[in-house]
Amino acid sequence: MSGLLTMDALRTEVAEQRIDTVVVAMTDMVGQLIGKRFQAEYFLEATHQETHACDYLLANDIEMEPVPGFAAANWERGYGDLVLTPDLSTLRQVPWLPGTALVLADALDHHHEPIPHSPRAMLKRQLAKLEAQGMRLLCASELEFYLFNESYETARAKRYHALQTSSSYIEDYHIFQTTKEEPVMRAIRTGLQGAGIPVESSKGEWGPGQAEINVRYADALEMADRHVILKNAVKEIAHAQGRAVTFMAKWREDLAGSSSHIHQSLRDASGTKALFVDAEDTHGMSELMRWYLAGQLTHARDITFFMAPFVNSYKRFQSSTFAPTRAVWSIDNRTAGFRICGSNSKAIRIECRIGGADLNPYLAFTALLAAGMTGIEQKLALEPALVGNAYETGRLREIPATLREATETFRQSRMLRSALGNAVVDHYVHAAEWEQREYDRRITDWELHRGFERA
Repeated sequence: MSGLLTMDALRTEVAEQRIDTVVVAMTDMVGQLIGKRFQAEYFLEATHQETHACDYLLANDIEMEPVPGFAAANWERGYGDLVLTPDLSTLRQVPWLPGTALVLADALDHHHEPIPHSPRAMLKRQLAKLEAQGMRLLCASELEFYLFNESYETARAKRYHALQTSSSYIEDYHIFQTTKEEPVMRAIRTGLQGAGIPVESSKGEWGPGQAEINVRYADALEMADRHVILKNAVKEIAHAQGRAVTFMAKWREDLAGSSSHIHQSLRDASGTKALFVDAEDTHGMSELMRWYLAGQLTHARDITFFMAPFVNSYKRFQSSTFAPTRAVWSIDNRTAGFRICGSNSKAIRIECRIGGADLNPYLAFTALLAAGMTGIEQKLALEPALVGNAYETGRLREIPATLREATETFRQSRMLRSALGNAVVDHYVHAAEWEQREYDRRITDWELHRGFERA
């Protein structure tokens, strides 16, 4: 589609001086794009084959701190290089950056084998298992964020306190209020469309200044690629207009959190037959769909860390806020962690509502797929659907309430250790423990306000 580039098309764009820069980027553990900018001529000459970067990029935290204790990369091993191999199927124009193209890269070791704990490699490995069974996973991830009448510089100068959102009242589906934000949102929609990412819609969300953008569903790897490019694009486009956005799961305690709901369905190898559909079933759900959903419910607590990777992520799980607190399923019910959309139609699908906007899509899709495939392999029986308010119904499966709790369920998951390997699970357990320790040693504003004088 428009925006995607072949190598021949890139050569033409470079020769006619319309593109002079190529960004080669991988995705780190938290979902940030990390990489280099190349002069386009040099990319065409050599870098389209491979380039190199420090292996600490898959062993650090969100602040780029080289985290001690990782087995895969550390000071004792000397923090050597990893190989970045551009996936030329992702090569595209970047309309919001002058003269620029972007390509996503896979992270390989010196033997040119995928690095097991690389997020993109993890998803590709699970998809290969699914493909071997004659199936494909289609996904769509919705992304919510807050838009501010601030720049990143003014927000930082204010220590992220008393920031002015782009509206002063709830704007869920509100046309007049979103019209005020349209200079930024239109630039986002058209920019993504021009980069080969088909946009369906944007809308106001439940918080003042909160927006949601939806792009068309795709095969899981393509959707994860779209997700990380979209998230980076929103920041770059807003920044160019002197505005800031945040994808934090919960940036302010009294406002709605920002989610990343993930829609999933399975098709056959050709992509033509919808495997979740059974017209004879009460809700139109096939037996395969029931097994797949049962696997995700059974292992929902195990995989929560990949849906909610930070301490802040768990502040979003609050009753009566449209963020789930119970890992149960229901038909078109936004209080449940898993909602069935499009029942009794060809569009029937599972919407996982657990993830926040701060998730890494490669890891989230990996975890959901691994759990779902386990359900299919074991033909797990699906529990009855919830009817009613999941927030108030007692004795239901709880979503982990803290990062510490989610880390422990993640660590102990036999399913994930079987699907991903012990080394990969241990790698991310270490990342989670570091995140928790970094938080635990900090003094918060809440503590100061509460205890400075009265303690």
